[in-house]
Amino acid sequence: MAKFGAHSFLWIDQWTTEKGNYAINAAAEMGFDYVELPLLRPDEFEGEIHKKVLRDAGIEAVASLGLPEELHMPENPEGAKQFLYKALQKLQDAGGTYLCGCIAYTIGKFTGQPPTKEERQIVMDTLGEVAAKAKTMGMTLGLEVVNRNEGYLYNTLGDAREAILAIGADNLNLHADTYHMNIEEEGFYNPLVETADVLAYIHMSESHRGLIGTGTVNWDEVFRGLKDGNYQGPLTLESFTSINPDITAATKLWRAPKYTPEVFARKGLEFLRSNAAKYNL
Repeated sequence: MAKFGAHSFLWIDQWTTEKGNYAINAAAEMGFDYVELPLLRPDEFEGEIHKKVLRDAGIEAVASLGLPEELHMPENPEGAKQFLYKALQKLQDAGGTYLCGCIAYTIGKFTGQPPTKEERQIVMDTLGEVAAKAKTMGMTLGLEVVNRNEGYLYNTLGDAREAILAIGADNLNLHADTYHMNIEEEGFYNPLVETADVLAYIHMSESHRGLIGTGTVNWDEVFRGLKDGNYQGPLTLESFTSINPDITAATKLWRAPKYTPEVFARKGLEFLRSNAAKYNL
């Protein structure tokens, strides 16, 4: 049976100890199995405090991040590596074991050119080192693919799959996102099936980042692709109702949300559960 989660930015605009605990409890009260925590600023993340709140709420946690601008991995691999080590430790403090997102690059960072072989090699070498460290901690990494307007290193699931296979770490896998797929992929079904061997995490996000099921994402293709690819991972609702200042410019989230967090969460979870049941995920 599938597990259902939600990104904490569904309820809050940025992570502080107080706001984070609110998001954890809100996700638990809505009936989600886990909550995705943003580790954009690991120095400010109080993992042990959140671990107790998570335990009391009866909910699990994963974490995601994007690298800070000065730590774009092709330009500063050592700095990026140390940042990821710190994020892994903070997540471990909170009781989580899965760190995903834009772990290899800065959202909104561009060179004006396509990725070079040298840039991708730096990423593969560095992620290999981070994965080795993560394995000693019992942690797993997920590399997220974003669209051309938010990044340039990996824009399709197939591109990221090649890198993951080349690195060869059994605790590094693929993190998909239907919002980005809607822009970059030639449909949803084939990319999900063709990368099923490395796919372990997915953001279920609508074409306009709002209420899922009300945009242009072909959800039948998505769920059919997950089913035929024998997807065993969780389904994470990613609808942004609060605009995070760290990622506003990169994600181009200019408009206020149409619905309240409660509506996004309740209707989103209903949508995920009904389709997961329909496709026997």
